[in-house]
Amino acid sequence: MGEAQTELGALKLEVKKLLEENQRLTTENEQLRKVLKREAGEPGEAPAAGKRAKSAASEEEPKADVIGEGHDNLARLYHEGFHICNVYYGHLRTEGDCLFCLSFLNK
Repeated sequence: MGEAQTELGALKLEVKKLLEENQRLTTENEQLRKVLKREAGEPGEAPAAGKRAKSAASEEEPKADVIGEGHDNLARLYHEGFHICNVYYGHLRTEGDCLFCLSFLNK
């Protein structure tokens, strides 16, 4: 009887872990769907082509544009709810702000 109770306890813990992971993945999936809908709703390639033309026209500062663009993309990802720090990169932020991400953004 004791062995069965121990096994039942272990199964309960496993079910709890699976339910938590399912909830985390569901939340992450919802976030990704929102991002996909927002990006699909934006106009096609016209803005990106304009940025490329602007970069090509100003040959003195193409690296500055790329660096600023990358920083903007990381900031956008962070505000969409994803980690951008090297510790948890790409994982969904579930507990508010991340100090690692914020320090990275402030560099």
